[in-house]
Amino acid sequence: MQTEQQSEVSAIIVTYNPDVTGLGKLLTAIGPQVSHVIIVDNGSKTNVGQWLAEQNVKTEFVALGSNYGIAKAQNVGIDRAGENGSDFILLLDQDSVPAPNMATTLLAAARAQIARGIKLACVGPRYEDSRQNNPPPFIKIEGFRLQRQTCASADSVVDVDYLIASGSLIPMTTIEDVGGMKEELFIDYVDIEWGLRAQHKGYRSFGVCAAEMQHDLGDKPVKFRGRYIPVHSPLRHYYHFRNAVWLYRQSWPRANWKVVDAIRLVRKFVFYSFFTTPRLEHARMMTTGIFHGLLGRMGKKSDND
Repeated sequence: MQTEQQSEVSAIIVTYNPDVTGLGKLLTAIGPQVSHVIIVDNGSKTNVGQWLAEQNVKTEFVALGSNYGIAKAQNVGIDRAGENGSDFILLLDQDSVPAPNMATTLLAAARAQIARGIKLACVGPRYEDSRQNNPPPFIKIEGFRLQRQTCASADSVVDVDYLIASGSLIPMTTIEDVGGMKEELFIDYVDIEWGLRAQHKGYRSFGVCAAEMQHDLGDKPVKFRGRYIPVHSPLRHYYHFRNAVWLYRQSWPRANWKVVDAIRLVRKFVFYSFFTTPRLEHARMMTTGIFHGLLGRMGKKSDND
């Protein structure tokens, strides 16, 4: 399938100890689709800059020198995109591989929504995890129920509460109004917090079914009752639970969203405590995260915590 370069789009890729083979696939896929590719490295042990210099790809590389978290890295990339005069940014994780026409399809959908007079937060693709048989659906909370919205047709555009960061196409004007990513979250709930913050200001997000992307969510999934459940490390679960609790304490997210998400969080606590290994470490880190969220202890977790 032929690609079409989008001159007003800058792709921002955050790297942290990447698998360079996978990163190479991502660059090959997205490079022809956008005008700029900005790689922000969060202190990888691998010399990503040297590896990039050996590849036949045109990128702008920013080395942060240490791991400041995905939110900080995304904000650095957003600032660089603004300096380049980009109208849109496309956020990507290092393990994502977009379809050849993903950026084109997303940009067309974004323009269509803007033309309708909608305040657009972002649009994002339908993604598939190669390790799962159940492609993750788009999410929207109606009342006190979580609606898993699958694509009715290949051309459907689905109204959602928020999108995962990877694959999200965001107008720069929206970021100027809503603000950037919340850096004290470090990692996890960064995209959810931003999406809900944008929604609070009257912006809307959409899943675009015709745009596709391969993306592995979490570590190796665990099969439970016929479904594959993404599992992260105990440390990631610390951030997940801490940031969720912190977000519940904020005044602006909708009350029904807080209730539904908190119920899901309780279920996750039970599942990760009993059905993943090491069970005690998962439980300890999640519990620590809950207390730190209640206390407002944010940023990168200290080794002494």
